Amino acid sequence: MKVRLSDYDEVWVRRFQEEADFLMNLFGGEIVNIEHFGSTSVPGLMAKPVIDMICIVNQIDRVDRFNATMHSLGYDVAGDWGIPGRRLFRKGGENRTHHIHFYQAGNPHIQRHLVFRDYLRSHPQEAERYGRFKEELAQRYEHTSEYSPAKKAFVTEMEQLALAWYREAQH
Repeated sequence: MKVRLSDYDEVWVRRFQEEADFLMNLFGGEIVNIEHFGSTSVPGLMAKPVIDMICIVNQIDRVDRFNATMHSLGYDVAGDWGIPGRRLFRKGGENRTHHIHFYQAGNPHIQRHLVFRDYLRSHPQEAERYGRFKEELAQRYEHTSEYSPAKKAFVTEMEQLALAWYREAQH
């Protein structure tokens, strides 16, 4: 898939909410909460225009019952996609619009993603630094298969800063 970076667009919040409402309806009482995360959830941050969502459920195994329905609605059913305890659905094919990550309540990936989001929202200078880095990578790499791994070390470092900020805020 080609890397497509866009300036922040306020429509991303609406697209998140529309999809969240749809999923809450479809999954009934299985979903406890839905959170918008990733770059499209940080005002002002340049992003690939793909809405990242976390759906928190009580029982992750129950999500599998919806695979056929999700597939029939045009979602890519990706299973755990390399992260045990996750279920991933992708919407939009080559022009992807949403990545929907299901996690069982208490999964540590939930906190990691949300703390990183909140850190970037609370530290605009760090969000700007992250945006510049992504822009540099997008100029070097044409495909997400190269772009995504190239940003991993930088993101991991920022996540560590975010977790330290979070821990300090808790005391």
